[in-house]
Amino acid sequence: MSAGSSAGRDATPVVPDRAGRASVISPAERARAAALLERLAPGATRAEAPILLPAGPLLDLYGEDIRLRAFTTDDPLRGEAMLRPDFTVPLAQAHMERGAGAARYVYAGEVFRRQEADAAQPREYLQVGLESLGAPDPAAADADVFAALAGALAPWDAAAEAGDLGLLIAAVEALDTTPARRAALRRHVWRPRRFRRLMDRFTGRAPRALPDPAADAPLLGLRGAGEIAARHAALREDAAAPPIPAAQAQAVEALLDLAAPMPEALAALRCLAAPLPGLQGALGRAERRAAALTARGVDVAALPFAPAKGRSAMEYYDGFTFTWRLQGAVVATGGRYDALTARLGGGRGVPAVGGVVRPGRLGDGG
Repeated sequence: MSAGSSAGRDATPVVPDRAGRASVISPAERARAAALLERLAPGATRAEAPILLPAGPLLDLYGEDIRLRAFTTDDPLRGEAMLRPDFTVPLAQAHMERGAGAARYVYAGEVFRRQEADAAQPREYLQVGLESLGAPDPAAADADVFAALAGALAPWDAAAEAGDLGLLIAAVEALDTTPARRAALRRHVWRPRRFRRLMDRFTGRAPRALPDPAADAPLLGLRGAGEIAARHAALREDAAAPPIPAAQAQAVEALLDLAAPMPEALAALRCLAAPLPGLQGALGRAERRAAALTARGVDVAALPFAPAKGRSAMEYYDGFTFTWRLQGAVVATGGRYDALTARLGGGRGVPAVGGVVRPGRLGDGG
């Protein structure tokens, strides 16, 4: 079901703009948003975020996908600004600036995304969400947010999926290779194709040709001779490093391909931890989360789990991730974003997890 399909069922027709994109949020979508907000509200503070945000610091936090899809403008007095592409980053920023302790926030409002790839997708739509920041028990907070969203979505019978990018990040950090290679892999965790290409290179499956530093070639672009020489030296150093051990590379590939009900996936991960002992800590966190989900009534035996799930959602997710789908369309997403709060807090982070629902993609079940 496409993002605009539910709008066609609403009593008030959507008015398309000249490009054919949906440009009006219908009363039915707003009613669904209000119902979802009411279900998520217990124990949480209602939060708001400005529609027009300072662009500079936020664009670097959103990741490549949203950065390219944000609406930006230039204010001669206040600098570059953007229309709010989501609530998570500005709410987390406000929380960190206040130095607040543990808090839960709920919100509902418009967000704005450019849709260059699909003109049928709306550029303005509602987002309803729940964020938990500073909770002392991350496993319990993950389970609380997941269970709250599952309860809010129950009338639509959407199908949930889960992942854990913390497992992939831990696997990368456990590799017996150079710090530069681990940093490169870590940087591209959220870009599957680039990550695979790096793994091929670092395991020796795809050797990289070195440039000839003695070649008499003209300088192009903005880099000077010193920067180019330093880059050549780094490439030669990388080429001289031994390949990532085969057993570890195979374990990472198996982790990327793993998809099974949560208990079976966790059992398989215990086997993968043998060549990657550094995976044990992240695996323990995943097991504690599974127990917390079970305690909140989630049937983890029926919950599809793939550690790499969520890599193409938001680049600030670095732990537990989750998605709900309805007739093939993604209607809700979320995850843990501890590292984002550390960046917003100048190195001082707090545990953080949250999720959002797209009421415009839901039918009339609620």
